[in-house]
Amino acid sequence: MCDVCVINSVKDKMISRRNLFKAAAAGTAAAAMASGLGAPAALAAGHGSVADMTHELHEQFPTYFGSQQFFKEQKFNWDEHKFNLFELRVNEHTGTHIDAPLHFSENGQSVAEVPVDNLIVPLCVIDIKARAAENDDAQVTPDDIKAWTDANGPIPDKACVAMNSGWDRHVNSEKFRNVGADEKMHFPGFHVEAAKMLTETGAVGMAVDTLSLDFGQSGDFATHYAWLPANRWGIENLANLDNVPAKGATLVVGAPKHRGGSGGSCRVFAMI
Repeated sequence: MCDVCVINSVKDKMISRRNLFKAAAAGTAAAAMASGLGAPAALAAGHGSVADMTHELHEQFPTYFGSQQFFKEQKFNWDEHKFNLFELRVNEHTGTHIDAPLHFSENGQSVAEVPVDNLIVPLCVIDIKARAAENDDAQVTPDDIKAWTDANGPIPDKACVAMNSGWDRHVNSEKFRNVGADEKMHFPGFHVEAAKMLTETGAVGMAVDTLSLDFGQSGDFATHYAWLPANRWGIENLANLDNVPAKGATLVVGAPKHRGGSGGSCRVFAMI
C-alpha cells in the first residue's frame, strides 16, 4: 500500500473514532440531564474570566507558628536522570490552605470527606481594607455581614464568605505575621459573633487573606470553634481578593484528599 494510502487510512480511522467519542459524550450528557444529575448551582451562571486566589508555596512562606512548614528535596534531576522529581514534606496548614471541619472538632469531616459540591461555591467578599489599614486587629463583624446583605441580597446557599482585608500584600514581609511588643500577632480575622451569624445561613465556607480565621491576637480560636465543628470549612492565606467582585464569582477549592486529613494546601481560583 502506498504511503499516501496509509496516511489517509489512519486519518479516516481517527475521524471515525473522534465522531464515536463525540456521540458517546453527547449521550452521556443527555442521560445525566434526563436522570436529574447536573453541575453545582454555583456553575449555573456563565463566567468570562478566572482569577488565581493562591499564593505560591515555598520554603520561606510565613506560618502561624513562625517556623518553616514546607520542605522540598530533589530526588531525581534532569542532568543525571533525564527527569525531575521532588519529595515534599509539608504541614497541612501551610500556604493557601483549607481547614477541614476535623481541624477543630473531634469527629468532623476530614479533608477527604468534604463533599466536592461544597468546594465549588458562590463567593461573597466582605471588604474591610479601609478599617484594616487603620487597625491591624480589625475584624469582620455582624454589622459587616448585614451591610453586605443589604447591598447584595441574602448569602447564597453553600456560599463561601471571604474577608478582604488587603493583608495579602504583606505576604513577603514580617508584617504578615506582625508580632508586636506584646509578643502576639496582629492581623485581621472574623469576629466570633460574625461566625455564629453565618452559621444561621446556608454558607459552607469562610475565607481570609491572613494566617487565621481568628484575628491574630486571639488566644482561644473562638471563631474556629464556632465555625468548623458544624461541618463547615475555612480557607486561610487567600490571595488577590481585589480581583473578584463582592458577589457573582464562583470559588473553586482544589482541596487535597488524603485520608483522615485535617486540611491541606490548595490551588484556589475564582471564575468571574
